[in-house]
Amino acid sequence: MSPVAEERDVFRASFDAFAASLSSADPAWLRSLRTGAMGRFAQRGFPTATDEAWRHTSVAPLARTVFRRAEIRSPQGAAERTLKELRLPGELAAEAVFVNGRYAPELSAGGAVVLSLPQALEHRPELLEPHLGRLGNGAAGAFADLNTAFVDDGACVFIPAEQVEGTIHLIYLSTNPEGGPTVSHPRTLVVADAGSQARLAQSYGGPDGEVYWTNAVTEIVLEDGAILDHVTLQDEGLAAFHVATLAVRLGRDTRFSSHAITLGGALSRDDVDVRFVDEGGECVLNGLFMASGTQHMDTHTRVDHARPHTTSRELYKGILGGRARGVFDGRVLVRKDAQKTDAQQTNKNLLLSKEALVHSTPALEILADDVKCKHGSTTGQLDATSLFYLRSRGIGEAEARSLLTYAFASDVVQKVPVGAIRSKLEQRLQTHLGKEANG
Repeated sequence: MSPVAEERDVFRASFDAFAASLSSADPAWLRSLRTGAMGRFAQRGFPTATDEAWRHTSVAPLARTVFRRAEIRSPQGAAERTLKELRLPGELAAEAVFVNGRYAPELSAGGAVVLSLPQALEHRPELLEPHLGRLGNGAAGAFADLNTAFVDDGACVFIPAEQVEGTIHLIYLSTNPEGGPTVSHPRTLVVADAGSQARLAQSYGGPDGEVYWTNAVTEIVLEDGAILDHVTLQDEGLAAFHVATLAVRLGRDTRFSSHAITLGGALSRDDVDVRFVDEGGECVLNGLFMASGTQHMDTHTRVDHARPHTTSRELYKGILGGRARGVFDGRVLVRKDAQKTDAQQTNKNLLLSKEALVHSTPALEILADDVKCKHGSTTGQLDATSLFYLRSRGIGEAEARSLLTYAFASDVVQKVPVGAIRSKLEQRLQTHLGKEANG
């Protein structure tokens, strides 16, 4: 038997045991959703270097490791400290905590807009079936299929047709105190009613030194006229793996902004898929990834202008030191009938060492003729002239490098709409740069 077949069989056996443990009360559509996703994963398996979207990122460390499903555990020791660091101060509309993908009500605080998946199945099933697992239409990839196959809990955020005061904060804590690689599949569904307005933050983290894999999927649906500011903070432990899929569907005259911050994990991969399903929508995608040591961070984005009169702005920046590796692959698709599209995409990368490396591939595919589109990419080291100027003013080399690097990242940091996360990021950035400057 080939290694690929063995990998599929391991997950197939785990799925069979998982499915047998589920309640028979689950609706038929949900059981069919799981079975279909597992069938697609069993057929395709993990991506390999022959897959164009994965040619710069090897998933061999995941595929060759036997992960058991993480048990529900109350945070203790290092996990308690991690949870404390992930929490946000200030006025929050809700703060819901999920430990190894499962809702932890004793650790969560209020907020009627957030339900666990079992609660949503009981109280809001009419909002689940049309959206849960539907946004990717079966083409979201092997990791999203694996998440769907094992979905039994998650966050369901239903935003009413009004302005929600304060930030809705979802915390996904992974913990593996007993050792041995574990995997969890956090699932999030967000449905914003027509005319709604809200801020949503998702924070991922776990203790350093614990080997675990977070395989997350978030689906976001904005009905006509909805406005959503979305922030993702990925701060996993440095021995962890993080793979995440974000699928967004934008209705008429919607406004969506995403601010993705990637700091942790030995291997991190983010797939972002945004589609305009009606006219007049606006989308902003901002991102910052900071890697050091031997970290590997990969971001793939796809913005699908499927309807006319839509606008997108995309800015991703990477800062890499040590022997870190970065990947940015961005695609903007303007379909034939999507006239009056206005799209801009920019990727900028800063290398702090000679051993760091980044692969940047921005791309436009334009099938309409009345559009305004542009894209660009730059990769380089700190500007020698600016560094010399600061040194000539009596600033030490390490401090000068930190100042210039902070300036490089600041425009992305300052756009983060959640003040508590912005302040936390500024502190982390200064700490990170101090370590890089000192070798």
